[in-house]
Order: sequence, then structure tokens, then C-alpha cells
Amino acid sequence: MPRKIEVLPDLAALIQRSLELTLAQMHNAIQARGLCTIALSGGSTPKPLYEAIAAQALPWEKVHVFWGDERYVPPDSPDSNQRMARQAWLDRVEIPAENIHPMPTDPTDPADAAHQYETHLKEFFQLKSGEFPALDVNLLGMGDDGHTASLFPHTAALQVCDRIVTVGNKDGQPRITFTIPTINQARCTIFLVSGANKQAALAQVFASVADDYTYPARFVQPQGELWWLLDRSAGQGLQLPDE
Repeated sequence: MPRKIEVLPDLAALIQRSLELTLAQMHNAIQARGLCTIALSGGSTPKPLYEAIAAQALPWEKVHVFWGDERYVPPDSPDSNQRMARQAWLDRVEIPAENIHPMPTDPTDPADAAHQYETHLKEFFQLKSGEFPALDVNLLGMGDDGHTASLFPHTAALQVCDRIVTVGNKDGQPRITFTIPTINQARCTIFLVSGANKQAALAQVFASVADDYTYPARFVQPQGELWWLLDRSAGQGLQLPDE
């Protein structure tokens, strides 16, 4: 499917549009398959989206929450993606504890944590050897260096194609992250990008020719829908492709 790019007037409009899209996908998944699986991103941009989702009346027992990446810190750390999502959303709704699937960060070796989460995903999605989970909704952000999830430019994680989860690297600090094939298996992927500091990277991500390893968000070409939601600061001046 072709990607869909929308430039919204401001951050509030970006959050409202992302809420509409996310809720529509969640309802569609529940109607079609009896449950919705959603992978969350970290960072500051999606926090108001999570707060808005928390205010909705949803069948929470049918929603299963995963993470696309996580910093290798304790769950109560201010840097934890899990902590942010719990405070903004999950602790505010009656979602069963077993429906929340955080990435583990307690093993001494990050590779062990990645293996644990991969095993959990295989069991939950009942995957056969070589299969990847098809999440209903995958929320992503993008850094000003073009990274997404914890897939940073010119890092080894970009070349991992035979695993569901791997170890990312941010300036020598380990992260746990979905691999590119896992991200691309999603039924619907929604990027939320805000801020003028993202313009240069977006120009390269949307360019017809550029280096994927320098701008890893270019690797995201999911089998399902792909939405890029930008606020005006991020999208201003971009030469968007005619798709």
C-alpha cells in the first residue's frame, strides 16, 4: 500500500488525528479478530496521545499492549518507555495486567532480554519458525537523525532480519527493539513526528534516493497501512512525493 502523509496545523491537531486513526484501527481489529494488539513508542510526542486514549471507553480486556523498543533501564526509571505509557495511559484504565506486555530489562545481558521478549511474542502470536507477528497497530516516532524505534543509523540492529527482537545501540547504551521485519509485518503503522528539527531527516526519508542505513526510517515499508502524521513545524517546506 502507498504511504499516506498528512501535515497537521500543530501538535494538538497531530494528536487528535493520531487518536482518530488509532481508535479506528483498534475498533476494526477487535471487530475482525476479537482483540487488538498495539505496539507503543517512547519519546515525548506520543504521551498526549496515550493520555487521550486513556479517556476513551474501550473494551480494555480485548486490548493487548506491547512496546516496539525500550531503553535498558529499570521500569521505574524516568527514562523508561514503559513507565511513561503506564503513567499516561495504562494505570488510568481497567486493563488486565496480563494484557500488558513490557520488554524485560532485568537480565544482565540485553541479548537475553531480547530473546525473552521474542520468545514471549512467539508464544502469544502462536508463530511458527521464521514467522513474524502481525501487530494491528504499530506506533512509531522518528528522531532528528532519522532513527525509529531503537534502530539507529549505521548500527548492527539494522541488518538483523532473522529475529523478531534484537539489541539496539544508542551512543554505547543498549536498547531492546523490534527488528525491521517485525515492524514491516504490522497491519497499520503510524508515525508521529513533530518539530522543526525533524525537517532535514524527513526530506531524506521521503526522497526517492537516499541511504537507508543513514536514515533508518526509510526501511519502514509495512505490508499494511503506513501513515506519516507531521505537525506543521516538521512538515513545513518539505517536497512531499505525489503518491
